[in-house]
This record gives sequence, C-alpha cells and structure tokens, in this order.
Amino acid sequence: MENTLEHSFNRPSYLKQRTVFDRVWAVIVLCGAVYTFSRYHGLMDGYEIAILSATAPLLIWLGWRWSALKNFSLIIAIFSLLAVSRYGADLNAAESDFLLKYLFASQSAIMWMSALYVMATVTYFAHLFSGREFIGKVAAGMTWSATTMGMVGLMVRWRESYLMGVDIGHIPVSNLYEVFILFAIITALLYLHYEQHYKTRSLGAFVLLVISAAVGFLLWYTFDRQAHHIQPLVPALNSYWMKIHVPANFVGYGAFSLAAMIGVVFIIKSHAESKNSAGFFSSRLPELSLLEDLMYKAIALGFAFFTLATILGALWAAEAWGGYWSWDPKETWALIVWLNYAAWLHMRLTKGWNGSTMAWWAIIGFFVTLFAFLGVNMFLSGLHSYGEL
Repeated sequence: MENTLEHSFNRPSYLKQRTVFDRVWAVIVLCGAVYTFSRYHGLMDGYEIAILSATAPLLIWLGWRWSALKNFSLIIAIFSLLAVSRYGADLNAAESDFLLKYLFASQSAIMWMSALYVMATVTYFAHLFSGREFIGKVAAGMTWSATTMGMVGLMVRWRESYLMGVDIGHIPVSNLYEVFILFAIITALLYLHYEQHYKTRSLGAFVLLVISAAVGFLLWYTFDRQAHHIQPLVPALNSYWMKIHVPANFVGYGAFSLAAMIGVVFIIKSHAESKNSAGFFSSRLPELSLLEDLMYKAIALGFAFFTLATILGALWAAEAWGGYWSWDPKETWALIVWLNYAAWLHMRLTKGWNGSTMAWWAIIGFFVTLFAFLGVNMFLSGLHSYGEL
C-alpha cells in the first residue's frame, strides 16, 4: 500500500507526460480557435461561441489520447485551407482549377472517399483471406485516406455553401446526402481507433461492408436524385442545435453499426469453434472474449452519445415547436432504439448475459436503428420530414 501511494505521488502529472508534439498540437488547435473567433465572431451567437470554446479543448484531449488523430486533423486542415484559398470568393473556380476540379472540391473529394472505401473493403477481405500483414496495412491506409477525403469534402462543402450566399451557408449535416457522408466517416474513425487499440485488422472487412453499403446509397442518391446540390436550410433546421444534435446522433449510429458487424463476426467465430476444428475462421478471426469486449464498448459508447443526442433533440424541439416531445414518428423510433440498447446494456451488466444471444441482439438492434435512421424518412412523415428520398 505504501509503495502504491509513493508511486502515485512520484508519478509525473498528466500535463508533464505530454510530448513536444502534444504541446505543439495544443498550441495549433488553440491558435486555430482564436483565429476562427477573431474572424467570424460577428456571425456567431453565444451558443456557437460556446460550441467553439468547448470543441478546442476536446480536440486537444482526443489528440493526446489517440496520437493518430493529430496527424489526421492536421492533414484535413491543410487540405481544406488549400481548397478554400483556391476558391477565393469565386465558386466557379472549381471548374477551372486543377486541384479543385480533380481533388478538393467537395464533390471531387467525396467521390475519392467513395472509391477508396470500396477499395479498402476489397483489400481488407484480401488481408483476411491471405493473412499478409502488408495487405492489411494497405487496407488501413486506404481507410484513413478515404476518411480524410470525406472530411475534407465536408469542410469544403461548408465553405461552398457560404460562397453561394450568406443566407444559404450552413454546416453540412442538414440532409440525407450530408449525413450519410458523416456516418461513413464516424464509423470508419471508430473502427480505426479500435483496430489500433486491439491490434487486429481482421474485423476491417466486415465493418467496411457497412460503410461501402452507405457509399452505394450515397452514389445512387447523387446520380439518380442529384442530392449533392447544396440547398438552403429548412427554417426549423437553421439553428445552433443542429451543430451538436446531428453529430452526436451519428456517433451513436456509427457505434451501433460497428457493434452489429462485430456481432456478425462473433456468430461466425462461435459457429466455427462449436465444430471443434481449427478452420479458417477459427484461426483468422479475433478471440470471442475480445469480440465481446469490443461489442460492449461500442454499444456503451453509442448509447451514451445517442442519449445525449436525444436530450439535445428534445431541447431543440422545445425551441422550434414549443414542446419537448410530440410522439412524432422519428421521436418514437428514436425512443425504441434507445430502449433497445438500454435493455442490452442492462441485461449484460446486471444479468451477465453474453455470447451469441447478445451478438444476435446487436445485429437485430442495427436493423431497428437503420429503420429509425432511414426507414422513417422513406415510409413515414412527420415534423422531422427533412430527408425524404
């Protein structure tokens, strides 16, 4: 006991443990926040200033906890600023500028994102079947590249909306086209974090299937419905609440999707092991205990953010429609999703449920979530009818 206390007192403080790059990273983020405030504070209300003030320390902390995020964020900032500088004040610059036309204009970057995610899916499967570490590294690199281009696409799209007009400009999380991009990015980032943490790439093929499905919908939505065109906001969406409610929601959706695909892997692995044979899936897929731990962490993270998003949505509803809850179809299905994962966590934590039952529950929960996310927009109508197909 004395040795433990002595070690605790002698251990360097959290800040003293930071590397030089950590400190430089913090300075860069703070300078970026100060510059943003100094240039755009006239267009920001108190709530938006509060969001900016909270985002900077949060990003610093995340970068300190996950070093890959620092490089990722810096590359996005460099590419986005490069694109914005080449636009200047002329939206038509994308038609003549080589870098914008083929790389960094929002639609170009998003097409790169789409192609790279599909290629990464195929490469992860090649890694799974070959077992070659180099192929796995290539697949992870493609996923990082796709996620980078997707984020750059959203950042540049944000600027493009303001070039169309100050009254049109808005954060790009307002319709199905934009949030499908956000969903792909968040799901990929969650997977990449766990890939590095658990040091296994054998889940990538399965997780990237969900992202590739989202890309397939995105491409159909783009070419068949021309959904990539920037549109003015619906009045009810012109609110600071959208800037925090929607991203929080999609961290939840991304985590639930990740948990479902881990559930699929768990079912495959447990079925292979039940045959008492050292077959392909038994040897290539992670241990069942690891899969259970990762599935639990993904659902716990998703539930926390989905709960936050639901509370923020209620506050937004009170401001927009005069009431916190109206049993709108979107709200009702959000409650169903929340209750489903609350029950999942309850049964695991208090009753000790585990194994295939919880894996199947996570998979079924994904389809419930999918209906709440997309099905409500397709088949039902209500106050949230902003993203019809």
